[in-house]
Amino acid sequence: MPPWWRSAVFYQVYPRSFADAGGDGVGDLEGLRGRLEHLRWMGVDAIWICPFYRSPMTDFGYDVADYRDVDPLFGTLEDFDRLLTDAHALGLRVIVDWVPNHTSDQHPWFVEARSSRESPKRDWYIWRDGPGTGAGGRPNNWKAAFGGDAWTWDDATAQWYLHLFLPTQPDLNWRNPEVAAAMHDVLRFWLDRGVDGFRIDVVQGLTKDPTFPDDPPGQVAVHAAVNDCDDTHAVLRGLRRLADAYDGDRVLVGEVYLLDTATVAKYVGNGDELHLAFDFTPLYAPWDAGAWRRRIEAAEAELGAVGAWPTWTMSNHDNPRLRTRYGGPEARARAAAVLLLTLRGVPFIYYGDELGLEDAVVPPERVVDPGGRDGCRSPMPWDGAPGHGWPGAEPWLPWSPEPDTRNVEALRADERSILHLHRRILAARRASPALHAGAWLGLEAAPSVLAYERSEGGDRRAVVVNFTSTPADVTLAGDWDVEVDSAGVAEGTAFTGRLAGDQAVILRPAGRGPG
Repeated sequence: MPPWWRSAVFYQVYPRSFADAGGDGVGDLEGLRGRLEHLRWMGVDAIWICPFYRSPMTDFGYDVADYRDVDPLFGTLEDFDRLLTDAHALGLRVIVDWVPNHTSDQHPWFVEARSSRESPKRDWYIWRDGPGTGAGGRPNNWKAAFGGDAWTWDDATAQWYLHLFLPTQPDLNWRNPEVAAAMHDVLRFWLDRGVDGFRIDVVQGLTKDPTFPDDPPGQVAVHAAVNDCDDTHAVLRGLRRLADAYDGDRVLVGEVYLLDTATVAKYVGNGDELHLAFDFTPLYAPWDAGAWRRRIEAAEAELGAVGAWPTWTMSNHDNPRLRTRYGGPEARARAAAVLLLTLRGVPFIYYGDELGLEDAVVPPERVVDPGGRDGCRSPMPWDGAPGHGWPGAEPWLPWSPEPDTRNVEALRADERSILHLHRRILAARRASPALHAGAWLGLEAAPSVLAYERSEGGDRRAVVVNFTSTPADVTLAGDWDVEVDSAGVAEGTAFTGRLAGDQAVILRPAGRGPG
């Protein structure tokens, strides 16, 4: 029997911005627990929760000071246990973010490591001498994410330490078996509590070339975006063995931020490394039928070559929301939802995309993120009241546009809304083996249109997406009925072969009911 995650739809929750039960303007675990019914009603299968661990929050939780506790900003371990219990009772799986490439500089491991060159935890991090202590004396020319160099000088011990991200995020040394053992214990801590798996941050960064060579002159990428060391695969095989020792098909989903699908496929290995690996190349594809067809065909060929099951996402906490990135009317976001949720593989919905949210406009005085990602992290609007379902203090970031009308309560009351469209697509996907498990085959269509068929056994579906605002004609073999229409107007009727601008449809063979 295939593991649960192969047919699942994941929903990414950025906890600071999802729901606030405490009234301090910051989302928390109790707030999320109180809104689980929204996710069950939509029809998603699993939740990915971004970091909620104890942290100084210089990178909003991706600088972890204690992997085994909840930051008071988000609640308590008991709150997490209640959330997990309630989610499971509703049939929702839960995976949590795990950040193994680096810790906070306030983590006790690093505090001990920098106390002395003779510290027993010194080798838990990456320390190097350089030709000098000045700006030109770093061990190599690697650049950090968010700007600046990837090395910081430590006055107390007179050495440089490596950080692929902020100086407050020193990189762990995964070549030290004590680090691996300690981090395996962290995973066991959460697996023993019952989590269904992990989204693993910066997988490609876990090991570095031990010679620390300079990056080529003129390279524009930060080092985290090009680091790809063969030794990381042994680390991943160890993590996979650990996860597979637990029952319930626990899943490891890796952030492999290397913009080459064939390279990403290596991190699945021979079915003995990651279960799923994020391929972010589609995040950089324009809203263009030809570009998307090429990206899908590359995923089919390159991930398929190693038996990997693809993942798909159009938004996340590090990138502009799909509606902002693609531009155009809401109709385009509706068409994008049809595309995302009907491709072969595992889709990830970013919270709020089901409402058609755009990035918030954040004035300079409210900018807080070092990477400039505040706009895509705006608070989730739950109703049309002044606080939009957030009690007490004003939320930590501004609202996305139109929160008075673009909120869960208002869109749930409107059966023609983009929220209901997501629910209809997810219902169609769940009922159709072709959509949640079937093969993908591209079909001939006009340059402005992407058309493909999904099939599994005797079940077939066709999906047609018009990427432009101009109407288009499509000729498909056989007769088809409209099962889901992004505009919500043609469902249950025969497909005429005519698409309006920015329209997408899911089709089933004529005369066949759902499923």
